[in-house]
Order: sequence, then structure tokens, then C-alpha cells
Amino acid sequence: MGLMSRIIGGTQSRSAEDYVELDINDVSTGTAQAAMQVHIAEVNGQADAIDIKEAVYDGDIVIADITRLRTEDKTVEHIVDELRQVAQEVDGDIVRKGDDQMIITPTGVRISREKLGQSF
Repeated sequence: MGLMSRIIGGTQSRSAEDYVELDINDVSTGTAQAAMQVHIAEVNGQADAIDIKEAVYDGDIVIADITRLRTEDKTVEHIVDELRQVAQEVDGDIVRKGDDQMIITPTGVRISREKLGQSF
């Protein structure tokens, strides 16, 4: 039996009772300063792109939910172009995951285009 099988219990089926709900107040955030943060953003319009751009310029990663934008709308194209330009300016990276998410990274952070555990 491998390490992962011991951790996750092999091929047994799981039920809801096998999991424990975590309370955010029980998790210690520590006192050390982080060099980078990961932000979650919802993009409803052009104004939301400003906050995303500022976070990336500050050296943080942003995972943006763009499901509220209509994919045929020119606003989406404009926002994507703006965020792509920011990623290029800071030598970061940007990917669009389906029609619902974008990930934008700052300098020195690249996003792999391969899923973990899958070889191409």
C-alpha cells in the first residue's frame, strides 16, 4: 500500500460523515509576512479590472471569476485585453480557464498549461 493510499484510504467509497467541516477561526494565520497573496475576484464589469490590475502590479496572483460577463459582449474582450497587457508589462502570465475563470500572475510566476497527473 502506497503513501497516498494510506492517506486517502485506497479505493474505498467515502460518505459525508468521513469528512470534517473546518472553521476558519480554528486556522492560524501565523505572524510571518507573505511575499505574495492569492486573490479571488468576481468580474462584473470594467471597474473590477482595476482592482485586479492593482493586485498584479503589487505582485499578487488573482483568480478571477468571469461567469457574470456575457461571452459575446465586447466588454469581455476589452477586459481580457487589459489584463493580458498587465501580465505582459510585469512579465507575468495569464490563462483563461473555460468561459468562467482567468488566472493572472505577477513577475516570475508561470502557469502550467498541463493538468497535474496527466501526461501528454
